[in-house]
Amino acid sequence: MTVPPITFADLGGLHAQQEVELVEAATRVLAKGHYVLGPEVEAFEHEWAAFCEAPYAVGVANGLEALVLGLQVCGIGAGDDVIVPANTYIATFLAISQIGARPIPVEPLEGTCNLDPALVERAITPRTRALMPVHLYGLPADMDPLLAIARRHGLKVVEDAAQCHGARYHGRRIGSHGDIVAWSFYPTKNLGAAGEAGAITTADPTLAEAVRVRRNYGSKQRYVCEVTGRNSRLDELQAALLRVKLRRLETWNARRAELAARYEPVVGAAGLRRQELPAGFQTAHHLFTVRTAHRAHLQAHLLAAAVPSIVHYPIPPHLQGAYRDLRFPVGSFPITERIHDTILSLPLHPTLSD
Repeated sequence: MTVPPITFADLGGLHAQQEVELVEAATRVLAKGHYVLGPEVEAFEHEWAAFCEAPYAVGVANGLEALVLGLQVCGIGAGDDVIVPANTYIATFLAISQIGARPIPVEPLEGTCNLDPALVERAITPRTRALMPVHLYGLPADMDPLLAIARRHGLKVVEDAAQCHGARYHGRRIGSHGDIVAWSFYPTKNLGAAGEAGAITTADPTLAEAVRVRRNYGSKQRYVCEVTGRNSRLDELQAALLRVKLRRLETWNARRAELAARYEPVVGAAGLRRQELPAGFQTAHHLFTVRTAHRAHLQAHLLAAAVPSIVHYPIPPHLQGAYRDLRFPVGSFPITERIHDTILSLPLHPTLSD
């Protein structure tokens, strides 16, 4: 039997599983001639909110926009500080910068790679206005102590949930623990669009309505601008496709978990370090990461066997040229830098064979 080639992602294979339904959804949207903020977006918002066990969802243009709008409606702006994990993708920092605030990096826990609550409180100053935990690689951050810290200090909590569609924290879906939860539906996410798309979820109706207004130029009524908004609207076509794919998300996540379970004993025997999964945390298995001091050797070995791998992420935000003004030299965040120097993602997607 011919073994199919191993791919890091297989978007075409996922779409093939629902080809008829996806084509029907696209045809329905094209036939209606309503392409922005219509019934498909409204229906997807209700369905995504229900999936996330959150009262409200609002579709936006992409994950970065979800973070930006989430911070804005929480009243964060110029001159404010936002505490963020040093170990994250650059978009988390960029969202803070785009509203004129300043990202304040804090080290992660070495085991989970997520924000260390014990270090957060030490980083709070009179300028601190919000916490932005990231649920990295699909694993929820430890939200209970972070929320307790936020309550003590009167801080907003905006979660970066771009990688954890379907993850649970102590039995409850990620979706409304903080004030705002920001989602990305970039094509490679567990729930991916056929292009750019994003959303926020929240339990606060006032914040949900504020995002609805700001995503649409700051207008509730056409040509009447109430606040300085943005053009950050989820289009009907992406919403219709996401509705179809949402029906398979739990099945796809279960398959990711099966494949991760096949990896675990092998990588353990090889002496590779895995992201720890604390009791009560259910990961979405967005990425299967391992850590080794011999990353280049391992990556070359895998490539020779036709197994692709990717580094998520090679350069931490505080060492990127865009953030040289923060003046954090090499060595400022040793745990973060160690993770970025040793991390490697192995193929993990629902169409991967045993």
